[in-house]
Amino acid sequence: MMLIIVILISTIPLTTKAKQPVPNTNMFVLSNEGLPFIQDKPLHNGTVLQSFAFDDENKHIYVVQLMAGGQQLPDENEPVSGAIRAKNGDVTLTKLDQEGNKLGHMYLKGFGHGVQIGVEVENGVTYLWTETDAVTEGNDGWGTQIARFPFENGTIRTPDSPVLEKHKLIEGADRTTVNIDKTHGLLTMRYRLDGSFRYGVFDLEQVKKGNYHPIADVPQPPVGTFQGFASYGTYLYLLEGNAYGVNGSVAPYGNTYVTAVDLNSGKAVARQLISAGNAMTFREPEGMAIRIPDPKQPHKAQLHIGFASNAAPNRLANIYYFDQLMPINSNHHRCSLLKENH
Repeated sequence: MMLIIVILISTIPLTTKAKQPVPNTNMFVLSNEGLPFIQDKPLHNGTVLQSFAFDDENKHIYVVQLMAGGQQLPDENEPVSGAIRAKNGDVTLTKLDQEGNKLGHMYLKGFGHGVQIGVEVENGVTYLWTETDAVTEGNDGWGTQIARFPFENGTIRTPDSPVLEKHKLIEGADRTTVNIDKTHGLLTMRYRLDGSFRYGVFDLEQVKKGNYHPIADVPQPPVGTFQGFASYGTYLYLLEGNAYGVNGSVAPYGNTYVTAVDLNSGKAVARQLISAGNAMTFREPEGMAIRIPDPKQPHKAQLHIGFASNAAPNRLANIYYFDQLMPINSNHHRCSLLKENH
């Protein structure tokens, strides 16, 4: 028996509405079984993937992870432990093809935790959007602004690298992470301000020109252990959960949920238990991204969710996806559903 839970919500008091209408789209159907995209693929390091993003034009995947301990890079005097890497915000970026085969890598020192990244292709050049300028808090480094830079295989980048185009979208914000909605030309930044997490949605081209005026800015609703986000048109999708054995996550159901937020109203409208990949012995949700299989049909989108598998120190990357959107007349804002499939 497989238990699938959908909770559709209208009572969470989120007060901030969009300053102007966000492009209208339907919500992904998250109650379907997630379909596998890549499974058990090694990255450049053996640490858990943190997040990923798609280059749909060139059919590539970019994945970030905390840099593994024990490595000594050419600009370092000795090997550096994993704990120091985490405190410094050092991450490894791996480039994959769409079958999950490794094509290249970069090292990003002092960038942050890699909670979420974005990809943009302009004039044939692939650019990464990430957090940068990490500040240590607890045992980890977290970004304080966002950066855009081209992928260049085998290189090491720091926050001072001249190729970085930096953007401080909101003064005083930290824990900055980013998603790119290529179809609608939007950039969404998750950030923390005055102790609370929020999401600002910006016109991507205006951001690149230095004009930082959000289209929408909404609070994060209550979630468990946050693991990533993606936005596509009207909806913002939030990933939460833990590996089996942590915070009440028990095989085979676990505690991986996706919450959908309507960016026009600022309200959470759905929360779905995700069963994809539940046969893994180690299964930790990590990262979300939108993929457009055919760039000529940008509205045929897929929502992808990442999971780490296998034992340390050789974690592997997995990605599952959802590709069905709710019907136009779906009454999902006012429904609750509890369904068992036998």
